[in-house]
This record gives sequence, structure tokens and C-alpha cells, in this order.
Amino acid sequence: MDYLSAPLPRRRSVAVNVGGVTVGGDAPVVVQSMTNTDTADIDATVAQCAALHKAGSEVVRITVDRDESAAAVPRIRERLLRLGHDVPLVGDFHYIGHKLLADHPACAEALAKYRINPGNVGFRDKRDRQFIDIVEMAIRHDKPVRIGVNWGSLDQELLTRLMDENQKKGFPMSADEVTREAIVQSALLSAELAEQTGLARDKILLSAKVSRVQDLIAVYTDLADRCDHALHLGLTEAGMGSKGIVASSAALAILLQQGIGDTIRISLTPEPGGDRTREVQVAQELLQTMGFRQFLPVVAACPGCGRTTSTVFQELARKIEDDLRRNMPVWREKYPGVEELKVAVMGCIVNGPGESKHADIGISLPGTGESPAAPVFVDGRKAATLRGDDIAAQFEAMVTDYIEARFGRGGKDAAA
Repeated sequence: MDYLSAPLPRRRSVAVNVGGVTVGGDAPVVVQSMTNTDTADIDATVAQCAALHKAGSEVVRITVDRDESAAAVPRIRERLLRLGHDVPLVGDFHYIGHKLLADHPACAEALAKYRINPGNVGFRDKRDRQFIDIVEMAIRHDKPVRIGVNWGSLDQELLTRLMDENQKKGFPMSADEVTREAIVQSALLSAELAEQTGLARDKILLSAKVSRVQDLIAVYTDLADRCDHALHLGLTEAGMGSKGIVASSAALAILLQQGIGDTIRISLTPEPGGDRTREVQVAQELLQTMGFRQFLPVVAACPGCGRTTSTVFQELARKIEDDLRRNMPVWREKYPGVEELKVAVMGCIVNGPGESKHADIGISLPGTGESPAAPVFVDGRKAATLRGDDIAAQFEAMVTDYIEARFGRGGKDAAA
């Protein structure tokens, strides 16, 4: 692989076990997400956790903001296990986390990890005491902690002190630079306090989220240079639709390419009535596109042009992609290695045959003025020419047969 396209070596971080999922160390970058249901609504939260896990979220975070939410956590965990979703649940605590964990020990036990925001865990003389209370609870229940700094709720006392110190310098930094330093210091000082309290290094993860791309890159680059804790990446308040996807991908891709980041979340604002699993799909596609992980078979499809007036290839590409994504939870168990499959759906003869030959199985559909015939290539060789009104259905059947032949037990036995 050319050095310009090869990911740089991963930053070496301390591995953390989060409910059976390893984050950091030599483990692949972990995909996680967060529910937007009221956690006290057990049915809705179980349904969304299950949907996120089925979509590929390896860790799911839920809000624990009041007694009713904390009381619901053990029941949510139990219901998910009964449904076959052994997904680690992370409790997101703000303001009264120390009290909720103390008053609801079953919640403390059911969660796989606690997330603390040092900017609002407590104020003034209560801040360290309440932070320590949560850390001691984590030690008691043998749980890891993510110390999650967010510039929207940054420790104002720390920021004010650093601003005052900066003004006394002969060549002061800009306000943005001081704010970034406050974010990094908040994470590092909190991690130091957690360790002094007795929490092991392999129980600590850090995050430092901001909403501007360049600030995020600067903060995490600095944080990675100053510690070896596992790092959770995410652009907070990324936005809705393509804006959120582009902003998150731009920021996280640069950091991941530098080897920074052990787990990621794409924090998308869902469209009204939108599917929460979209953020999982984007995270997977980012990691897969960059070559860090393989989650789904790759479907190559041409962008279309004046030669491809038919929409058949677009519809077929979408249908194949949707079928693969829908079937992957079952196929991943039934057909080990199927995520490595490469399918090509091309719209005319210009690049169609060549691209199809590079795929495991590919089809070149007829474009404008071409004869109504579609050559299909399997493992680089022409295997068939499809004709008729049901070309798409014929090709779908060939893809299914190819998966069974190559990745099914019969295909593996034959290969052995």
C-alpha cells in the first residue's frame, strides 16, 4: 500500500474492558452510539438500544438523570439480554450522578461504564467530593469511567484561572487557545484525581468534545501527546444531515489517520422522525472507507452520466446495499468473512466490465443505446449474460448463490 494512503501506526493506549468490549490497546476502533429516549420509558429505550446494537453499535450510552431513569436501568439490561442483545450500557451522568449511583446500586451494577462530565459533576467545594464519590462507586463495582469534557459545560473556575494567568504573560495566547488548554487540563487533572482515588489506569477513558472541526483536531492532538489513556472521539453538536456527517467525518478522519482514537461516535441530530441508527451507519462507513475495519460488503456503483439514462442500476445498487445491510446480523454468523465481499453494479459498458472484473461479483447494465444485455463477472471472469425485464432479480439471486458458495459451509469445506 502506498504510504500516502496507508493509515499511520495507532497511538498506543491503555486497553479498557467495557462490558466485554475492549477499547484501546491493540483492539480495533469501537463504534458506539447514544439513545435519545427517556430512559425511564423502558419499552422505548429497550427498542432503541436493540436497534442500535443490531445496526452495529458495540457500546450504547443512555441518559441517567433522575431516580426513575436509574431504577429503569437494571430492567432495561435484563430485557436486552432476554432479546439476545448483550450490548454494554454506559450511564451518562450529570449533576447528581453520585447520588443516583449511591441510591440505586442495581443501576450501578447493571451499567458497563460510567460517564462523568467534570464540568458539571459538582460546583466549587462539592466538585471534587462528588467526583470522588462516583469514582469510588466505580471502584466498588469494578467499572471503568469515561471522563468526558465538553466545551459547552467546561469547568469555569479552571477556565477563569487559565485566562487570568494568560493575561499576565508577555505574549499571551488567544482566547481559543486558552479554552483548548482548559479542556485538555480538565481531562488530565480529572484523570489524575481518579487515579489518586484508587481507580486503575485501565479503568479510565477520556474524551474532550467541541463542535468546531479545527478545535477538535487541535484538542485531541494535544491530549494524545500528553497521556496514554484510551480516547473517545466525537464532534459534539455536529448538526443535522449532510452537515453533521461531513463535519464529523472531516474531524475524525484526520485524527484517526494520525492513529488517534480508540472509540468513536458520530453525534448526528436526527431529522424529525429520523432513524437513530444513522449515526452508527456513518461511523461504520467512516472506519471502513479509511480501511480500519470491515463491517459490510462493499458495493461499487458508478455515479451515472448521460450514457446511463436508465435508473435500473441505481435501484439495483440501492437494493443490493439495503439487502446486505439488513441481512448482515444473520450472515455474519452464518457466513464468516462475508463482510469482505465486493459487489459492482455499473450502468454502462464504458467502465462497467472492467469494474465488475475487479469485484468478486459484478454486473454491467445496459446504458443508453446499448443492447439489452447485462454481462455478469464472477471472480474476474465472465459468468453469464442476463437479459429480460427481470435482470435485477436475476442478479440478486446470483449474489445470494455466490455468498452461499463462497462463504457457506460447503464453500469453506471445498476450499479446505
